[in-house]
Amino acid sequence: MTKNITLTAAEEKLAALIWREAPLTSPELVEIADKEMNWKKSTTYTVLKKLCDKGVFKNENANVSVALTRNELISQQSRHFVEDSFGGSLPKFITSFFGGKKLSPEQAAELKRLIEEHSDIPNESQIRRNGHEGDGNNG
Repeated sequence: MTKNITLTAAEEKLAALIWREAPLTSPELVEIADKEMNWKKSTTYTVLKKLCDKGVFKNENANVSVALTRNELISQQSRHFVEDSFGGSLPKFITSFFGGKKLSPEQAAELKRLIEEHSDIPNESQIRRNGHEGDGNNG
């Protein structure tokens, strides 16, 4: 598994700005950070370097680009959280997350759709569609 990337509050602020504006030049980034966050040039470059060292962005030839999208970072952080906190057990995480509360019909339908979408086991409609119901051949 890849290294867990955590961002400080300052890194999160600059990351949000870069994800919104990228690609851009580092001088453009300095200008926007100054306008929107009142950051000095040195602060922007220091935080940008930390984000680049963490593999979130690249700063090559004064051009800042995205190495990890916001969704990729959140996905990676979520996987690490489930692995560290629940021994990698998604069912344990979901049970803990809902804490005894009932799912709404919409939540249940969405979870079912996601499970089917990401599962190696064919769902009922796939079995019927492929004509393999009951023959032991699911491929």
